[in-house]
Amino acid sequence: MKTLFTCHYPFDINAGAAGVTWRLGQEYQKLGHDVHYYSIDNMPERLHKLARFSAFPIFVARQISQLLDQNAVDVVDASTGDAWMWATLLSKFRKRRPLLVARCHGLEHIEHLEYLEEARRGNLRLSWKYPLYRGSIRLWEAAASMRYADVVLLLNQRDRQYVIDHLGIHPDRAHIVPNGIPDHYLNLPFEPTPAPGEPLRIAQVSSYIVRKGIQYGTPALNRILKRYPHVEVSMLGTERPAEEVYAEFDLEVRDRVKVVPYYANNTLPTLLKGHHIKLFPTISEGFGVALIEAMACGLAPITTDTPGPLEIVQDGKDAIVIPCRDSGAIEQALEQLIGDREWLDRLRRNAYKTAQTYQWSRVAQDNLRCYEKALSL
Repeated sequence: MKTLFTCHYPFDINAGAAGVTWRLGQEYQKLGHDVHYYSIDNMPERLHKLARFSAFPIFVARQISQLLDQNAVDVVDASTGDAWMWATLLSKFRKRRPLLVARCHGLEHIEHLEYLEEARRGNLRLSWKYPLYRGSIRLWEAAASMRYADVVLLLNQRDRQYVIDHLGIHPDRAHIVPNGIPDHYLNLPFEPTPAPGEPLRIAQVSSYIVRKGIQYGTPALNRILKRYPHVEVSMLGTERPAEEVYAEFDLEVRDRVKVVPYYANNTLPTLLKGHHIKLFPTISEGFGVALIEAMACGLAPITTDTPGPLEIVQDGKDAIVIPCRDSGAIEQALEQLIGDREWLDRLRRNAYKTAQTYQWSRVAQDNLRCYEKALSL
């Protein structure tokens, strides 16, 4: 099978959607399939960043046409919003049409609603440009891509229900397929849980942005650090200068805060050695690969009840699930695990076990079965 993956982001394999796309393609190649990638990086450098983003569907349509001329594509697996130009216009002029898959890395319509709520609460100031494209045209592009796709792949049940109820996607075309984690996260040595009174380390692995819930998580971490002098915090992958993140913490606790703005994905297990709790206060999450990666490293998750994490963990079994946008609940959950090391150990072990089921090889097979079923119709 010949597959073209498209991704409207710089193709950084250490980052979100691009990393997921690349790893899935790698698994396809191991199984003997031909894979092509097309991302923002393939577009003319002379174009402004915003122009490249908005014009990306046009270049995707051209790339599909070129591959069809070479008989080099059977499946177009496109991030939502990427293939609407091809699907609505250019495909009509082609006798042969590849299977079109719309892959949602987190439904933008849901994210949009959460941004509006944060703006209403005064935690986010949306640019005047936001409603001109991201809050309007971009949502239409994503919806059009899914409506014209043969298969729509989503990461969680809420996203699936939304596209069925609000975007008119037929339930038979909407499927939930998870993401995976790289092999270097599987079967890592499990470190013992510290005894009561021994140092405990909390990790937050995410960009330091409003969507990741920093406005709720950081105040809770400040209070915990003040109350428990044996607790330390690591902020990994913030994608913000370290001094900006340190400034969010009170001066008296900063010596127990570590900030790592960027890291290569294969170094995360090393960075997480000696850590025991993964804090994930996100307000909008399609899935949560960083959550599973931390679980595979032996961390017990505290996560909000957002759709993505709820596809991965169960409250009280392999995580503590707390209400979204609740700094007090974050603080309370952290205190519970700090004070009850037996429960912390149990959650860590269960989370570790859960993470082992997310091999990319299995995920790739699930994706290919969706393709094959659609191609057989």
